[in-house]
Amino acid sequence: MLKLFEQCPACGGPLIIAEIQCSNCHLKMQGEFKPGLFSTLSDDQLTFVRAFLRVRGNLSEMEKVLGVSYPTIRNKLDEINQVLERAEKNPVAAPVENTPRTAILQKLAAGEIDAAQALDQLKGLT
Repeated sequence: MLKLFEQCPACGGPLIIAEIQCSNCHLKMQGEFKPGLFSTLSDDQLTFVRAFLRVRGNLSEMEKVLGVSYPTIRNKLDEINQVLERAEKNPVAAPVENTPRTAILQKLAAGEIDAAQALDQLKGLT
């Protein structure tokens, strides 16, 4: 399975997850889903986090497991914290499409129309 892209490979813009599927029953769900915070980490950073959790944060054990110095481990932790902090401050914001469907749903959410009216209007779009 491929790791999620962080940006559009064509324009560099933010990406949203538009469809997910259950690997067991194959149920598909469509919408706008936000990727998890840790999906912003590289494979190398995720491997480091897994090792860190296995040794329960013991930096001396991390030195033994990874075969690197204490300052290298601290630098890696700082790097991972910076990536996660950036992701928390700049979550991927899905753009709101200005479509007739969106306008109908916004009216419904605002209470300007009821569910039956919204359904009739949505059926009229297809």
